[in-house]
Amino acid sequence: MQALGMDYGHGDEVPSHCHTEDQLIYAASGVMRVSSEEGNWVIPGGHALWVPAGVSHAIRMQGVVCMRTLLLDAHIERCQVIVVSGLLRELVLAASRMLDRRDGEHARALILGELATARRIDAFVPTPQHPRLRGWCERFLRDPAQDLTLEQCGAQLNMSARSVARLFQREVGMSYGEWRARARVMLSQQCLAAGQPILNVALEHGYQSASAFAAMFKRILGYAPSDWQNSTARSC
Repeated sequence: MQALGMDYGHGDEVPSHCHTEDQLIYAASGVMRVSSEEGNWVIPGGHALWVPAGVSHAIRMQGVVCMRTLLLDAHIERCQVIVVSGLLRELVLAASRMLDRRDGEHARALILGELATARRIDAFVPTPQHPRLRGWCERFLRDPAQDLTLEQCGAQLNMSARSVARLFQREVGMSYGEWRARARVMLSQQCLAAGQPILNVALEHGYQSASAFAAMFKRILGYAPSDWQNSTARSC
């Protein structure tokens, strides 16, 4: 097991790379957006992303980020976001200070035990492989406030609305509206973690009111943005 600790400023990026071992990317504070060929994950403070060995990924920082990373063989099959418990947090932070091999082996066993029972969070936004649709989706992720109808999206892609609808289902397994809502909610976590008022976050992500945003946030993630914001603040 190898442990690494790195601190970053707002907007810093880690270029696309991969590891020969599974990687646990933990946000001790701040928010990270991790991107791969398959899609994007938003990792707020108090959460971590498991990345299987050999999966290329890039990381962009939102705010000041204290990143802690573990490299170890856990034989995971897919990327997944987990909630970091208090014990797991302390184990990860202490791992880089462990010089004794026996202590390191004991810590690894404890860490694997905590990881096995950690709560998983559905924080994934899939990216289509179709070139034109992929480009459109990447532009949307940079400006999630845009509120285009399916017909307007089709016009930008030089397709009919029906063709775009079929393409979304085929490429990402969900409708255009579902993908857009998921992308907005996932991206909004970056602003919520920075302490922005919920109404401001709602408006910046294409909603006309805080209540409409809160309803969608709760439908997708299972809890209100205010509850999420408070729990994230306590974990940092």
